[in-house]
Amino acid sequence: MSSRFTKVTRLERRTHPLAPRSVFARRLALSVLVSSAVVALSLAAGMAGYHWLENLGWLDAFANAAMILSGMGPLEPLHTPEGKLFAGVYAIYSGFAVILTAGIVLVPVVHRLMHRFHIDADE
Repeated sequence: MSSRFTKVTRLERRTHPLAPRSVFARRLALSVLVSSAVVALSLAAGMAGYHWLENLGWLDAFANAAMILSGMGPLEPLHTPEGKLFAGVYAIYSGFAVILTAGIVLVPVVHRLMHRFHIDADE
């Protein structure tokens, strides 16, 4: 593992100085990139499920998967038992995926805030 990657991904301890803004910006960018990948993979899985289990076209499968993933609900009525089971499981997964992606993006922000408060308290 390169030193540059470790510098971005490893968070500093309370006794260490606050990381420079450039390191924080790279951490935040990496978090957004990882979260985007989770969303893209989740959307692709949802599209595949709606396409193959409910026989929806790719555009309709995209619309249904995106609506479920965003918490809005499906657009098309479900017809097959397999599709209904998939939609239920996908909806539950989507709720966890939203929490996961929010956590991934917020880790560098919350860590920096908490680290700054610890530095201010020590001084």
